[in-house]
Amino acid sequence: MNDTLRPAERSARMALIKSRDTALELRVRAALHSLGYRYRKNYEKLPGKPDLAFLAVRKVVFLNGCFWHGHGCRLDRRPRSRTSYWSQKLSRNQLRDVEVRKTLRRLGWGVLTVWECELRDFDRLLRRIERFLKD
Repeated sequence: MNDTLRPAERSARMALIKSRDTALELRVRAALHSLGYRYRKNYEKLPGKPDLAFLAVRKVVFLNGCFWHGHGCRLDRRPRSRTSYWSQKLSRNQLRDVEVRKTLRRLGWGVLTVWECELRDFDRLLRRIERFLKD
């Protein structure tokens, strides 16, 4: 299937997609902050620039969009145009995620990945993050 948009239109749409301060990030950060947790955002001193870095307990949380990181849930709908491009791009993202997690664990950091689809049960998600931070 061909793309229905011209390249300039597709580029303009793709430019609107944020990589930081997404709805998932804002909601999780606000909730954790209100519970008294303090963290660094997009901490550049660690591999992969974790979305949330809890320095005192040496733990990081990645807040991943299901599509961009290939979660495989209902939110991970692959495009029907340029399938080889998207398949390669999303596979590279997944491989990079695996390598970053391995590196962080080797450096002694605990790693938790939170998926966009987990927002559906937000209370459960917060309990999961709190358990991770307290362990």
